[in-house]
Amino acid sequence: MSEPNLPVLDLSDLDRGPAQAARFRDALRAATHDVGFFYLTGTGVTPELESRLHRTARAFFDLPEADKLAIENVHSPHFRGYTRVGGERTQGEVDWREQIDIGPERDAIDAPDAPDYARLIGPNLWPDAQPELREVATEWQEHLAGVSRKLLRAWALALGAPESYFDEHFGEPATLLKIVRYPGSREPEPQQGVGAHKDSGVLTLLWVEPGKGGLQVQRDGEWVDAPSVPGAFVVNIGEMLEYATGGYLIATNHRVVSPRFPGDRISVPYFFNPALDSRLPLIDLPAEIAAQARGVTQDPTNPIHALYGENALKSRLRAHPDVAERWHGDLLAARA
Repeated sequence: MSEPNLPVLDLSDLDRGPAQAARFRDALRAATHDVGFFYLTGTGVTPELESRLHRTARAFFDLPEADKLAIENVHSPHFRGYTRVGGERTQGEVDWREQIDIGPERDAIDAPDAPDYARLIGPNLWPDAQPELREVATEWQEHLAGVSRKLLRAWALALGAPESYFDEHFGEPATLLKIVRYPGSREPEPQQGVGAHKDSGVLTLLWVEPGKGGLQVQRDGEWVDAPSVPGAFVVNIGEMLEYATGGYLIATNHRVVSPRFPGDRISVPYFFNPALDSRLPLIDLPAEIAAQARGVTQDPTNPIHALYGENALKSRLRAHPDVAERWHGDLLAARA
């Protein structure tokens, strides 16, 4: 594996006294202003929990196809459950991966006056053949929620806001966990595991199977590799944090290149986002930071909404056209 091409930060520095914590916040602000991506160590995730997640993910993808298709996401109006290889798209192009999507476990909302994005709220689909998946996924999400909150408090201070800024404006987080397998490709040219995109929310923590590459980040117009680093997450910010800082922090394009056959790759991204009905207000940045804000990216094909639910729904309708056509034809017609 190549050397890391992204900054490496240690979250435990926040617990090593005021001076070390201040250095961490400065490095956090710089990494996400300059690159939008970094490696994060010191998260307190144990090797035992990592190993359990890895084993459980492998066991899920090794299930008979019938068991996986029993919870296929076309059965869920909330975009939950299993997506077969080729069942998701980025920028209209097919992604070569299979996955299971897991969100907050909630009852569906059945109210005629509910906003469109409320359709994302509902129960998960769990495989009867593998009950331990729910237990491991829940433990993983609970730990990473704590890591995410700690990071956001550090960001708030680094940006000149009160430490509680994000806690006050987030509401009940609309999280999403994806457990993903990228099968190997026999094609002579690199294939699209996931196409180039920016994440639509606030914060993503990505666990990658040790020793595996494929993730690439766009820096200065070039694609650079972001290989797995033992004991570290790859962390990036999404469009809503770019929006809240007026473009001082940057959401960066990234993609995944398929591994070569017969190899494959497991990765587990965790998205920590505000409640669907949350609208992050613009942060009143100190003058010396505000002077470096570049403004929010303007892309008519990918508008950034202040209300998270609108961002999330936009992304899901595009990524899963089969689910959208089965359950949300009225929304597609309204957006045509």
